[in-house]
Amino acid sequence: MARGILIGIDLGTTVLKVCAFDGATGAVRARASERLPVSMLRDGGREQSIPKLDAALQKAMRTVCSSLGTGLSRVHGVGVAAQGGSSIIADRVSGRARTPMISWNDARGNAYSARVLNHFPREYWRRLALRDFAPAGLCRLIWLKERRPELFNAGHIHIGAGEYLFHRLTGVWRQDPGHAIQIGAYDAANFRLEQEPLEMVGMPLSFLAPLRATHETAPLSRRGARLFGIPEGIPVAGPYIDQEAGYLSAASALPNPLQVSLGTAWVGNFELPKGVNGKSPIQLVLPAPSGNRRLVVLPLLTGSASWDWALSRFVDQGHSAALERAAKVFRDSLLPPEGLFAVPWFTQQNGLFPECSGDGLFCGVSAQTSANDMLRAVAAGMVFEFARTFAFIRTTPIVDGIVLGGGASKGDYFCRLFSAIFSPLPVYRQQDEDLAAARGALHVFGGKVSAAPLRKLAQPNAGIRDRMTRSFEQYKIVFDRSFGFDERSEPFRIARRKS
Repeated sequence: MARGILIGIDLGTTVLKVCAFDGATGAVRARASERLPVSMLRDGGREQSIPKLDAALQKAMRTVCSSLGTGLSRVHGVGVAAQGGSSIIADRVSGRARTPMISWNDARGNAYSARVLNHFPREYWRRLALRDFAPAGLCRLIWLKERRPELFNAGHIHIGAGEYLFHRLTGVWRQDPGHAIQIGAYDAANFRLEQEPLEMVGMPLSFLAPLRATHETAPLSRRGARLFGIPEGIPVAGPYIDQEAGYLSAASALPNPLQVSLGTAWVGNFELPKGVNGKSPIQLVLPAPSGNRRLVVLPLLTGSASWDWALSRFVDQGHSAALERAAKVFRDSLLPPEGLFAVPWFTQQNGLFPECSGDGLFCGVSAQTSANDMLRAVAAGMVFEFARTFAFIRTTPIVDGIVLGGGASKGDYFCRLFSAIFSPLPVYRQQDEDLAAARGALHVFGGKVSAAPLRKLAQPNAGIRDRMTRSFEQYKIVFDRSFGFDERSEPFRIARRKS
């Protein structure tokens, strides 16, 4: 049972959050956040400075610990969650990073996908990882080895953001399955690390950290205690990828949720019951918190980068002012005019011209179409993409509610759109949605701390629901005629049910 004070850390793609909770009640006792600058390189690189990450972590931890005052002695546990799929090469003994943190959405390894699929075809990945595509992390490692071969030796180790942070706290190397599967060295069918894919970079399995076993902890090291000002020896849980931690928070409050993360990437997280298998070309399949089930982390081909683009193009104000203006736009009308649609694949490779970026499109634009109409079309298209990808939940009783979290869930209009499209399934919004992953990383400590409070959303009136249903059917026609069958975007399907 949880006791004292627990500290959750969420190292996201662009923001680091640290929060102290009352272990018994789950109430927030102190919190701090720091922006994490991302270097956007012209060749598609996305890098973050390790010294700046260290400084941000220490500043946030010191702020929280200072706010706790005498309560600092009552800190009884720490949980670590982080963005999955990132890459750092570090010194195996000291933990010192030898590279910047290369983000999960770094595009410089994309050109190596064909080489990986030639060596390990799609059938191999379907059998090993239960998905169709070459892992981006493995492609990135091949790219990195060609440029920095001296890094690939027995004195170094490949880790991600969560593994780096966990080692800073405990001195222990431990890898999250959600990170391992994005590097390509995880057997999702049998829940274990797999050596064979690392043949392409000529490294043994020991080049990766050992796999985390369920919800184990490690004691805070003397160095970690001195660095962050919290008691030595307290248990540290993790590392978890942020999607799993977010799901743990929702599942602590609702038995079988579809937890929706509306962040940099839009992702749906849910558990498959025992005896049920599913199929999606881009899913990540991990061990579920409940034991013999599977947790599916299913990203969409759209996310908040698409929404930020729409705000900058159709509202044309500073970010905060743009959000206020957008709220007014949707109060005037939730949906775009009949016949206007947007397929929001704005960050994807162009399907017609692969050498180009951007696969989004608008359909039904006329001389009378306004910027506000275009903004509404993008928002509706993003929700339609979610409904198209997760169509199975209408016919298969796997989830009993939808839980919205992440930055875009702060927009009332997105909440209303989700409620309308998934009616009559109940839709909830996580309160303090920015802290869901920090809470979920504390799941092992029990009590109420990991459960983010939920608010059930009111369902829009019948007119909005009918209009949303009709528009969604039309959207699917636009999508099918524009893209036909696209192997990236096949909806999640129940593949087999065992007796």
